[in-house]
Amino acid sequence: MKIRWFTPFRRRLALREWLALLFILIAIAAVVSWQNGLSRLDQSRYDLFLSTVNKPTPDNIIIVAIDDYSLTQLGRWPWPRATHAELFKQLNKAHPRAIGFDVILSEPEPAPSDGTLSGDQKLADALQENGRTVLPLTITNAGYGLTARLPAPELAHAAGALGHINLTHDNDGVVRSVFLREGNNGWWWQNFSAALLSLGESQQAISAPPKSEVQTNIAGIDSWQRADQMYIPFAGNVGYIQSIPYVAVLRGEVPAEFFTDKYVLIGATAPGMTDSYPTPVSGGTGAMPGIEIHAQILSNLLQGKSIHFATPLETALFSSIPVFMAMLGYLLLSPRRALFAAGFWLLVTVATSYIGLRFMDIWLPPSVAIIAIVVSYPLWSWRRLEAAINYLGQEFARLDREPHLLPEEKTTSTSEDGTDVLEQHISAMKKAARRVRDLRQFVSDNLDNLPDATLVTSVDGHILLANRHAKDYYWSLGRDDVRGVSVIELLAQLKMPVPVDQAINLSFDWPHLLDRGHAQALLNGVSAQDHTGRDLLVKSGPCYSATNLLTGWIVSILDISTIRAIERSRDETLRFLSHDMRAPQASILALLELQHESSSELPQQELFSRIEKACRKTLGLADNFVQLARAESQEYRLEEVDFQDLLFDASDEMWSLAKSRHIDLKVDIAEGEYPVNADRTLLTRALSNLMSNAINYSPDHTTILCSLWSEQDGEQTRVVCSIRDQGYGIAEADQSKLFQRFQRVDLPNQPRHDGVGLGLVFVKTVIERHLGEISFVSVAGEGTTFTLSLPLYRDISAL
Repeated sequence: MKIRWFTPFRRRLALREWLALLFILIAIAAVVSWQNGLSRLDQSRYDLFLSTVNKPTPDNIIIVAIDDYSLTQLGRWPWPRATHAELFKQLNKAHPRAIGFDVILSEPEPAPSDGTLSGDQKLADALQENGRTVLPLTITNAGYGLTARLPAPELAHAAGALGHINLTHDNDGVVRSVFLREGNNGWWWQNFSAALLSLGESQQAISAPPKSEVQTNIAGIDSWQRADQMYIPFAGNVGYIQSIPYVAVLRGEVPAEFFTDKYVLIGATAPGMTDSYPTPVSGGTGAMPGIEIHAQILSNLLQGKSIHFATPLETALFSSIPVFMAMLGYLLLSPRRALFAAGFWLLVTVATSYIGLRFMDIWLPPSVAIIAIVVSYPLWSWRRLEAAINYLGQEFARLDREPHLLPEEKTTSTSEDGTDVLEQHISAMKKAARRVRDLRQFVSDNLDNLPDATLVTSVDGHILLANRHAKDYYWSLGRDDVRGVSVIELLAQLKMPVPVDQAINLSFDWPHLLDRGHAQALLNGVSAQDHTGRDLLVKSGPCYSATNLLTGWIVSILDISTIRAIERSRDETLRFLSHDMRAPQASILALLELQHESSSELPQQELFSRIEKACRKTLGLADNFVQLARAESQEYRLEEVDFQDLLFDASDEMWSLAKSRHIDLKVDIAEGEYPVNADRTLLTRALSNLMSNAINYSPDHTTILCSLWSEQDGEQTRVVCSIRDQGYGIAEADQSKLFQRFQRVDLPNQPRHDGVGLGLVFVKTVIERHLGEISFVSVAGEGTTFTLSLPLYRDISAL
């Protein structure tokens, strides 16, 4: 079994205290059990368990009860012994197995004056005729020690046997046992029930040596001795043994065969005249008549049953084992499970004691074990709590001495102003808990506010925390929650992973990202692409505990799409500078070199014309590049302008070019006002570029229509402008490249025009920076329509 809380601290302290507490508890339990120190508690448990026993009523034992009914019919007690003689005559007819007559007959009855037979003679004749009758003897103390008081001599000689009716009372006054043999001066008298059994089994009830340890009178004033103690397994309460009223038997109302071959006990059961005693099963009735107690003793003797008390050694072991098992549970289990284990061993102890008494007639006293287990849990919990508090106090003090990462409010300390230790610990715990919460909130806020998607994982790579950028990123990919997911599984979905600044011949796999052996090689991260085409840079870093133990990893996912786009733009610009800007300059130099030789010399007019054309081309390229750079910058001079004016300015600028191509440039403006918040120069240049493209990519003698209107888009009004030509159109395969840098789209049958593919990029950049949208529809051979949409400008004071 795994010892979950067995830290080094507890191995040193808890184990030592556990052994000490175990030794003390087991020693106390063993000593108290050996000496039967909790006998009164065990007696109550004994009585409770025994009262639950319910056995069938024996059919071979009958009580002839001297009850209230008989007293009513025959008169007050004592009755004449001649009456008893008549009873015996009725019973002798039935030939019972044996008769026990539990009536004290120690004094002879006076003889009648008329010379007839006395009651004693009549009773003696009846007893002698029966031959199997036991008469009781009592034990008296005349001041010189205990002695046996026998029945009248005439009756004693007529009886089949004599038996003592002395019952043993425990220290609480309850009858739980009886000595089967008692006597003195070498004479032993069997118990009344044992003598009855001897007669019934045709055995002679005579004086015999004891079968077990002899108990001598503790006062030492006489030689009375006891032996063969029997703990009575009571099987029921008053009325358990079937009884018949004395008077009913006397009058012959009960068939003789009812008593045939049965043990018959005759005794008093009427309240006020009976020798009643409290027993473990008498419960609510308060006491049980002595004749019923003797009947139950006889029943158990017939069955050979008696309750055997465990020896002191057995009792000590029985009390110690559950305590040891409960203490072992405290050591090995969590507090909750240890409590359940203690409860389990309490139940086992009680159940074992009950089962032993109920089914095996063995009594194992459970009180010592129960009390030891009940006491052990709070004792152990107290010691463990005390140790934990001391340990936490030391840790809090050490934590308080460490530098604080976050600012704290100054509070007045009361630890040295008479405050008790518990309050000091509570105060320290509050302070530590507040610091932990503040630090956790600080870490959480910092993690959440990091500009990049960040994941915190366990050592094996399972995600524990994710900041909001990471949640938003993976939500956009269709994952609602990534906690608990393996980060390697997520990263494996990225395409083209390439470690930054790593040698080309070295292989890479995503698990390397969480391997400290590859940490230095992957210091600059791994570039990759997700399935949406975004460029990402993945970095990782290990997390360590205060003891330099690896506790997890921090994985950052940076979206470097903008950086990659800037890098591609830089590369394209370099290509532009190295080719398109360089070509006209190279042409000028070539023309000048040709002029040095008379064979290749050009006329001066043609030379100037070619140089002018190359210079104008270079100037146009530079101008386009500068305008695009300005459009992509932050220097926009916004003002309220009328879009109609911008459209007219652009159309006036392009009028001469359209005129030279015999192209009709029309402007169609719907009625209304079209104020926009715009940079007049850049927006006019964007419109001019669109008109210039429409003219350049349209055949002669066609029409270009520039339309302007407004439309409602939800709660917002937008200004919409379209420029539609009747030109060559754009092939469907080239339409996706239209707004990309340095991309030209020409159909095979159309004239070629000078340009580097920056005009529409400029237009799109300007429109989007004005919070607008641009779209187009083009059909090859029919023409192209560009549509611009800008928000209508409204004066804030008018809103």
